[in-house]
Amino acid sequence: MLGRTVDDASTGSDSDYSNSWISWFLSSKGNEYFCEIEEDYILDRFNLTGLNNEVTNYAQALDLITDNLDDDIQDELRGALDLQARLLYGLIHARWIVTTRGLAKMLEKFKRADFGRCPRVLCQSQPLLPVGLSDIPYEKSVKLYCGRCEDVYSPKSSRHGSIDGAYFGTSFPHLLFIVYPRLIPPKAGSIEPPQPPRNETDSNKRNRRTREEPDTPEVVDELASTSSVALMADKYRPRIYGFPLHETAKLQRWQEAVRDRQVTRLEALEDLS
Repeated sequence: MLGRTVDDASTGSDSDYSNSWISWFLSSKGNEYFCEIEEDYILDRFNLTGLNNEVTNYAQALDLITDNLDDDIQDELRGALDLQARLLYGLIHARWIVTTRGLAKMLEKFKRADFGRCPRVLCQSQPLLPVGLSDIPYEKSVKLYCGRCEDVYSPKSSRHGSIDGAYFGTSFPHLLFIVYPRLIPPKAGSIEPPQPPRNETDSNKRNRRTREEPDTPEVVDELASTSSVALMADKYRPRIYGFPLHETAKLQRWQEAVRDRQVTRLEALEDLS
């Protein structure tokens, strides 16, 4: 189902290829989340390592993206190559946006809130970032990550909701905040530091393990407690290249936030004196 909807995400006809395939693709409705990949990045075959195993008619799809497709076969394979070219561009896009230049382009879209804003009231319209729940194509559609509440949401538009999450990858928003730490939004309310585990008893370790990896029962008891139901709720865990962010990173983020608040208070006191 996802494969079919992703293929239908872009609209356009053969006559729409006025300037280049990439410009046509980016201007098509539903592709507003994508940024333009620089041509020299696409032409560097090292950046495309392994993608020939992911895309059918890889060489011809690449020629279509770079506007080098032979005119003699263009009409014959246009429909099929279009689908493969979109897949190839999406997979290259996932690699491009975690480079320095790619992050800079996505940063501009983030500052304009091109990806929308968090629907959670307490997040105060925090701009969102696209993220994939899987790096494998045709598995999960794209979601939107909020850096304030650290949760993910589905896009409002069905066109955006049909985009494959693999075209953005699971690491992108978290790498963006690492490269641009000043963009990390402050959390609502008072900031409490995460408490590191101290001399946990066997019982506490078992309870913590249960919270981290709860076993989902086949039938939920109607009289189940609220806490047990809450423990079964899924929680999005940020990952970079498959590795979850370490608790130390959260502590460091809290320390930097407290430092920034103290600096602001000191500057205010200096202004008054």
